[in-house]
Amino acid sequence: MPENDKQGLSVVTCTAPVNIAVIKYWGKRDEDLILPINSSLSVTLHQDQLKTTTTVACSRNFQQDRIWLNGKEEDINNPRLQSCLQEIRRFSRKRRNTGDSTSDASSVSHKVHICSVNNFPTAAGLASSASGYACLVYTLSQLFGVESEQLSAVARQGSGSACRSLYGGFVQWKLGTQLDGKDSLAEQVESESYWPELRVLILVVSAEQKSVGSTSGMHTSVETSQLLKYRADVVVPSRMEEMIRVIRERDFPAFGELTMKDSNQFHAICLDTYPPIFYLNNMSHRIISLVHRYNQYYGETRVAYTFDAGPNAVIYTLQDHLPEFVQVVRHFFPPEVNGEEFVKGLTVCSADLSEELKRDINMEPTPKGIRYIISTKAAQERWTHN
Repeated sequence: MPENDKQGLSVVTCTAPVNIAVIKYWGKRDEDLILPINSSLSVTLHQDQLKTTTTVACSRNFQQDRIWLNGKEEDINNPRLQSCLQEIRRFSRKRRNTGDSTSDASSVSHKVHICSVNNFPTAAGLASSASGYACLVYTLSQLFGVESEQLSAVARQGSGSACRSLYGGFVQWKLGTQLDGKDSLAEQVESESYWPELRVLILVVSAEQKSVGSTSGMHTSVETSQLLKYRADVVVPSRMEEMIRVIRERDFPAFGELTMKDSNQFHAICLDTYPPIFYLNNMSHRIISLVHRYNQYYGETRVAYTFDAGPNAVIYTLQDHLPEFVQVVRHFFPPEVNGEEFVKGLTVCSADLSEELKRDINMEPTPKGIRYIISTKAAQERWTHN
């Protein structure tokens, strides 16, 4: 950002978290308003491990709106980006005209410079667009004095799942029925403190940008997959009710089984898409096999996987089972590096594996199959730093 534009400068910095869906959003019924074909539900992850940080500066001296993502200038004319900017400015003008706004009345007409940074791989299937657009919209709202209840619909127009990153804990994005999308909004199901024993591991097998982006992938699935309509009309409504119930009951085996089934169905729809979309790779399949063999050994669901539009696994488990499962991952995916370099984030205690467990899982180790693990948990939504 130019150093000589400091006169009349207003600056706000905010952070926003990643959310990982356990009931997946895939497919739009309206691509302009970004209205989904089904409801979805996610867990918001802790910002110490995964977050987007966005700084927005506003000045009368800026000649045009500009944006930098991870240090590289991007096209400000991206339609979704423009939609978010226009909506926030429209809401700000509306508040100013009614005398409610606490922001500088003239600032809404000034140009903005936006700098956004992710502390995790962008476009690698780790929901970077969700945290990115949630952070952008919230930061703009703080700068221009826009009320928070209006932000869900605005963030959704940047990236559908971004509306879920505006809340902490367990969050549902409601399908809605109105044509204008005003009732297709996110709301918190339970706070991050409701299930404190729940822990999350992200097994990073690739930080590469995915070959088929979510937007184009969804569009092709809507056009060609017969399974997609069945999922939206028949499967998801009952799964949403069941998922909310098992979260409120803190029933991990039911939560884990439903999470894995929904992930599998999402990727089945990707395969049913024509031409088919392959987000999982061989390492993803080996992680799936490991999870099922581990659970089978204990005769219950102790860990669960889910995969978004990418090969990296998100593992849900309870605190009591975390140390052993991390050690299982270490054993069957021997890392290139040791200690903290392999397991990042929240501390995981060491654990010993029995020979019986290793023998029962019965998988050949895959050295360096997993690059590193991020250890995290459910957490609150966004933070502001003025």
